[in-house]
Amino acid sequence: MNTSSAGGALRRRDEILRVVRSEAIRSQEELAERLARRGFVVTQPTLSRDLKDLGVAKMARGYVVPDPGESGEGPLREQSEERLARLFRTFVLGVRRAGNLVVVRTPPADAHPVARAMDEAALDHVVGTVAGDDTIFVATAGPAEAARVAHRLESFLSPEGRPRRLRARRHPGGEP
Repeated sequence: MNTSSAGGALRRRDEILRVVRSEAIRSQEELAERLARRGFVVTQPTLSRDLKDLGVAKMARGYVVPDPGESGEGPLREQSEERLARLFRTFVLGVRRAGNLVVVRTPPADAHPVARAMDEAALDHVVGTVAGDDTIFVATAGPAEAARVAHRLESFLSPEGRPRRLRARRHPGGEP
C-alpha cells in the first residue's frame, strides 16, 4: 500500500488510532509490526511523529489515545483543533453552507480522515458528520449554526485565518 502520499499518511494515522484503541501496544516496534501486517510500512521516525501529532501517550500499560470528549475544553481539545486546522490547510479544497449543512470538499479519498478529525475536535454546533470519498456533510441544528460552523471551518483554510470559499460550479449552458 502506498502510504507516502498525503492521503496515505491520513489513512496510516487512522490505522494507528484503530490499532492502539483495539490492542495493547507496548512499543513502537510492536506497533510498526501490526501496521505492516495491515499494509502500512512505516519508519520509526515517521511513526514517532505520527504518535506525537495524534496525541498518543505512552503509559505503563502501553500506548493510549486520549479521548478529547473527556476534557471538553482544555489541552486535548486544543490539540484536536490544531490538528484539524493542519488537515484543513493541507487537504480541504473549500467550504460552503447549504441550509443547516456545511459542505466540505477534499481531494478523492481524503474526506474520511478530515471528518474524523472534525468529530474528534468536537466543534461547537456540529451535530455530526457524514463523509464520502471527496465530500463531507457537516450537520448542524439550523442555518444560524451552519453559518457559525462554516465560518469557523473557513478560518482553518489558511495560516492567516482568511477564509477560502468553494466557488459554485458552472454547468454546461451557463446554468448554476
